[in-house]
Amino acid sequence: MDHFAYRDGVLYAEDIPLPRIAEEIGTPVYVYSRATLERHAQVFRDALADIPRKHIAFAIKCNPNLGVLRVLARQGYGADVVSGGELERAIASGMAPEDIVFSGVGKTRAELALGLDRGIGQFNIEHEPEGVALAEIAARKEMTAQAVLRVNPDVDAGTHAKISTGKAENKFGVGIDVAPEIFDRLARLPGLKLRGIALHIGSQLTSLDPLEAAFVRVGRLIADLRAAGHDITHVDLGGGLGVPYKEGDNPPSPADYGAMVARVTREWDVTLMFEPGRVIAGNAGVLLTEVLWVKPGAQSDFVIVDAAMNDLARPALYDAWHDFQAVRPSGETMTASIVGPVCETGDTFARDRVIDKVAAGDLAVFRTAGAYGATMASTYNSRSLVPEVLVDGDRHIVVADRIAAGTIMAAERVPDWID
Repeated sequence: MDHFAYRDGVLYAEDIPLPRIAEEIGTPVYVYSRATLERHAQVFRDALADIPRKHIAFAIKCNPNLGVLRVLARQGYGADVVSGGELERAIASGMAPEDIVFSGVGKTRAELALGLDRGIGQFNIEHEPEGVALAEIAARKEMTAQAVLRVNPDVDAGTHAKISTGKAENKFGVGIDVAPEIFDRLARLPGLKLRGIALHIGSQLTSLDPLEAAFVRVGRLIADLRAAGHDITHVDLGGGLGVPYKEGDNPPSPADYGAMVARVTREWDVTLMFEPGRVIAGNAGVLLTEVLWVKPGAQSDFVIVDAAMNDLARPALYDAWHDFQAVRPSGETMTASIVGPVCETGDTFARDRVIDKVAAGDLAVFRTAGAYGATMASTYNSRSLVPEVLVDGDRHIVVADRIAAGTIMAAERVPDWID
């Protein structure tokens, strides 16, 4: 459930009609619903009620907006970060450093030091040299880094190849077959408290079967590590639960996920850590856009909107689907390809799709755009950086300004030695 609904033929975000936001702020613009964020956060937490010891960290990469993070911080969520910049954002939003988990395959030594200096709760070590470096840095600072070792369980998540992270050929984690010997060597290092295991097999998972298979493999690894004398107190199960992007999508519910986790991990006797992202933020946001032109095409009309691939990259990157809906639908439909103004054929949101009938000047939204939307935006074609708005009942505020092309250009320099 989300809080974007039609009232008297007009699409609202909570109690705000979207045409008001378009008039005040312009388009394209991302619009987030606080009520939806809070509801999804509560639903996910409730789904884990049968798990006695747990920690929930929002995957900041999917939506790092400070306003969004503050909402989730007030819901008791920590942060899963993959860069020093995300770490600083998490703290700036009010998330406690001890509730921050630092993931990511390419942490620099400077980022490892930053995490130690900020007092974060856990490092997810991706490979042995990273663990050695973390131990050395912590020892020099006379500190102890709390960490877990990320393993690659070689399980196909059944998702898009570009967001699969748990197969042997993916860059993430260490092979589960070599994990015991790597764990043993790292656990002996001063400056490092290696307390468990982490895994994450992919994003937008539409079946629980791959997750269960991965968890079963990790359960065997935990038993082996304990048999070797290691104290395993924490296991990070990652995130990746999918959301419905179009009618007919039926991903597992958080309740079904929680029940499976409770059943599979019943005998583990650990604190379980979770890193939800898309399942919290995805349906909590839309990208509001204006139709610029409707242009006849060889197969179907082109609906040209003022949003582009630089504002919402997922369709160009992954052929991802986002429902397209008119803000004031007439009840009529048309078949069209939805495209943006960027000078790339890849700037295509949909091909030959049956959509609400629209005309130049109409407003429309791309749904389920609250995750991996604004955070992936760019200024390609010297376009302005898209703004973001947070709605709370009958009030709304810009939580990220539109950054104009001229502002961006002002940060550039022409060398004075070019005549």
